[in-house]
Amino acid sequence: MEPTGSLLGAVAWQPEKGSQTMTQDVPELEFSPLGGVVTEDDITVQVHIYRIVGSTDGWALEVVDHEGGSTTWEELFPTAEEAHRQFMLTKQFDGIRSFVEGEAPTIH
Repeated sequence: MEPTGSLLGAVAWQPEKGSQTMTQDVPELEFSPLGGVVTEDDITVQVHIYRIVGSTDGWALEVVDHEGGSTTWEELFPTAEEAHRQFMLTKQFDGIRSFVEGEAPTIH
């Protein structure tokens, strides 16, 4: 699966002065304690496992490298534990470098 955009990157839209007032709601996110900083082979990434507060749609998985590059899975995971397991499996089989921008692309 190809990496996609992120809810973490969502920003409320601010209209220019003199235009009509318009707001875009940015959803409140709930973060799993299973996410965090992971360092291996001198490479550090931040693992984010999150969902929209009150949602039953599942958990998103996003890995952010030291330059802000993001790898996001398209599918949502039924549990935070399953999202974390997918991160660990990807790291085990593809290596932590697969999450670093500028390295060979990896499709999740």
